[in-house]
Amino acid sequence: MSHPDLLVGIETGDDAAVYRLNDETALVFTVDFFPPITDDPFEYGAIAAANSLSDVYAMGGKPLIALNIVGFPASLDKTVLAEILRGGYSKAAEAGCLIVGGHTVDDPEPKYGLAVVGLVPPGKQVTNAGARPGDVLVLTKPLGTGIITTAGKQRKAPKEVLQRAVDTMSTLNRAAAEVMTRVGAHACTDVTGFGLMGHLRGMVRGSKVAAQIHLSQVPVLPGVWELLDQGVAPGGTHRNLQGVSDTVRWHPSLTQREQLLLCDAQTSGGLLISVAQANAARLLQELKAAGVAEAVAIGEITAGPAGQIQALP
Repeated sequence: MSHPDLLVGIETGDDAAVYRLNDETALVFTVDFFPPITDDPFEYGAIAAANSLSDVYAMGGKPLIALNIVGFPASLDKTVLAEILRGGYSKAAEAGCLIVGGHTVDDPEPKYGLAVVGLVPPGKQVTNAGARPGDVLVLTKPLGTGIITTAGKQRKAPKEVLQRAVDTMSTLNRAAAEVMTRVGAHACTDVTGFGLMGHLRGMVRGSKVAAQIHLSQVPVLPGVWELLDQGVAPGGTHRNLQGVSDTVRWHPSLTQREQLLLCDAQTSGGLLISVAQANAARLLQELKAAGVAEAVAIGEITAGPAGQIQALP
């Protein structure tokens, strides 16, 4: 699909579409929704909304308006639905985004998310296809939410470990996006269902570059390694590991446990930012100053072979 005003389409599997209205304004379009990942309906709604808004932030945009997308069993207590929507509303309000309606269907399994419209100046959008050799890769949130929420469903996650994951997933990528656009970035994607390696694969393929990731530098949520030792990992994480087999060259010392972490299917994960080496220190400094405390450099973009990722200890 092509159109002179379609600035970002589906070609590289980017986080959102961008359509130019005029020389000053472009619209960012995205949609996301999923089943509950916590027992608390308010927390679930807030996480789902933060996750939906994240795609706009990954493009360097500002969320403007949104519509609720809801699947909910007609037989279930409607106060549960009210709490889900209240959670979503609270997170959208924090983002300065108006929820202006939506659509609900009777569904045996609850589902919730948002269709979001955002704004970005044409030419200022950040895509997943602009990474350049020599760039530093910065990740703004720790990994492990998929493993922890799966453990929560299995009643294996300690309360404090699960709450830490909920707090991380509920955190907007707003501050990170604002810093990224101010400092400048060559490329960005948010880390969600395809895991760190899956989303980085989209970046290196779209940018026709390669990358190196250093496991020792990757931030990890508390309790994740212990849960992996117990064999806890969602099916999506295992599928992600299989899905990047043609892309990632694993260092011989990296165990399957470590590979699963790097492929863990995240919910409302952080931004993965490709930034010029000259701006990397400033980006990290300003991210920390803006409250993005766990942002860290985890690797670099290299010249080739294009589309390949090297995972190092």
